[in-house]
Amino acid sequence: MRSARYLLLAIGLAAGQAAVAHDFSANIGFMSDYFFRGVKQSESSASGGLDWEHKGFYAGTWIADVEEGIEYDLYAGYNGSIGDFTYGLGATGYFYTDDFDDTYTEGNLSLGYSFVTVDYAYGEYENFSGPTLDYDFLSVTGEYKGFYLTYGTWGQDFDGDYFEGGWGTEISGIDFGVAAIYSDEDLAGGDSGETSFVFTIGKTFDLGSL
Repeated sequence: MRSARYLLLAIGLAAGQAAVAHDFSANIGFMSDYFFRGVKQSESSASGGLDWEHKGFYAGTWIADVEEGIEYDLYAGYNGSIGDFTYGLGATGYFYTDDFDDTYTEGNLSLGYSFVTVDYAYGEYENFSGPTLDYDFLSVTGEYKGFYLTYGTWGQDFDGDYFEGGWGTEISGIDFGVAAIYSDEDLAGGDSGETSFVFTIGKTFDLGSL
């Protein structure tokens, strides 16, 4: 996994590309329940973000309200493709106000072919005032005509597995999605796993090039 220093390096590289051209977009959204990699963050959540992209390079920020405070993320990286193969390399930092959760920093890698994508992340979190802990995350996702199915698993100092299946579509420029998420007892935080149903709505705005 990468450190915060790696995150800043990746953002710096993307910012260097921004001197050539700037392609901006913004997004807003709402989730009936906010789940991230099988872990519930909030009963419901509004979100918004700003992204820059140029020739595969990207950088951006995303903000959402959680049960106690605000989550704000910073990320940067590169996505590309060769024929039916896709690939990506990036870094992400997850930060929270009001001590809702710890600070997480990770490096992430994605590889895809046709309708299947494999994502891997390796990171660390500060564990509040305790020793810094490591985690990794692996997921496999299959997509077909708006339908998708994901299996994800956590490792290292954080354990848990989940399955997620759903469908998404765009109507008049607005994105809609529904999903069913099963989180095992480790991620659900109880004696047994839990299944949740989630509805999402969002819109992306093309801010053009500067």
